[in-house]
Amino acid sequence: MIKLLSNFIIVLVASTIGLLLCEFGSRFILNPVDYLSPTVIRDNVLGVIIPPKSSGHDEWGFRNRKVPSSVDIVALGDSHTYGNTAKMTESWPNIVGKLTGKSVYNFGLGGYSPNQYYYLFQNKALNLKPNIIICGLYMGDDFLGALEMTYSLEYWKFLRNPSFDQKVDYRDVWEKIPDISWHKEARNWLSTHSFIYRLTVHGLFDRLKGSVQIRNASKYYESTSVLIEHENNIEEAFLPKGVKKNLDQQNPGIKEGMRITFHILKDMNDICKRNNIIFIVAVIPTKESVFSKHIENNSKMFLSDVIDSAIKNENIARKMLFEYFLKYDIRYIDLLPPMQSAVEREKIYAASAVDTHPNKNGYRVIGEYIARYISSSF
Repeated sequence: MIKLLSNFIIVLVASTIGLLLCEFGSRFILNPVDYLSPTVIRDNVLGVIIPPKSSGHDEWGFRNRKVPSSVDIVALGDSHTYGNTAKMTESWPNIVGKLTGKSVYNFGLGGYSPNQYYYLFQNKALNLKPNIIICGLYMGDDFLGALEMTYSLEYWKFLRNPSFDQKVDYRDVWEKIPDISWHKEARNWLSTHSFIYRLTVHGLFDRLKGSVQIRNASKYYESTSVLIEHENNIEEAFLPKGVKKNLDQQNPGIKEGMRITFHILKDMNDICKRNNIIFIVAVIPTKESVFSKHIENNSKMFLSDVIDSAIKNENIARKMLFEYFLKYDIRYIDLLPPMQSAVEREKIYAASAVDTHPNKNGYRVIGEYIARYISSSF
């Protein structure tokens, strides 16, 4: 028993030392912004911010190596611009920089919407003296985000419409769950501080889990619809209920969110014109629209009526958006065609039943298309 206990202690100590060496070694090799979950804190204007230099973010709390004194291109946006599910160098702003040879600063952050883009544009982006400002507008939730920010935080009351009398139920996605379990607390702490934990649990394990989730989504998720076409190498999950809700053209709140968004984009465009800056809106479609050829009017799919309604409402919103851009001479890039084309060749979305962000291939497609537009136009 003494020998057995001694061997156990030796193995335990050796394993602990090995893990610590791997943990410290990974900090010299890997970029923490690609692996560690950042700490977020509340802000009365932006809703939430990342503290300076937290988890590898820069002095302003964004996903860049440093804050430059000036830059060629500024990118504004939400998690699709930040580059969720991909490394910093794989985000579309970084791809644009590589392909054009221009310096790019990325202001993207998950949960942000037109209001945050507007504030960062006025208070930080212009200070970088860019030649081009690209605003990544995500069709999936930016209109709802504009509505919620405008009618929930006092700072944004100047954007409110006095005749809009609908109640806005602002859901604070950053609010901490009050009765969180100790093991959830422990997992959150490890996600914020441990490379090894993130590499194993959120790296290898998540990739394996994603495929299982998609194939068994009907058993686990009542709001998830799945398309599996082995002959076309398609194995994808969709969350159409949220898309339908966030683009519902019969909802006065969504219409108000669109009005706010349009106003913000026009004002940013006007300011850029006065300062000889090129302003471009990169319109990022939902996954449902990207796969519309395969899932629209497909009665075999679960939630097919919801999918059809989501795509229909997005098409209406896109039409109104593009007409507005043409009316007020706002440059834009429609990313739907290149993304629709790409899904016929490769997987461009994360392998998950609960996350519809692009993967590194998807961000590459977006970045390449924007880079071609810039190179051919300016």
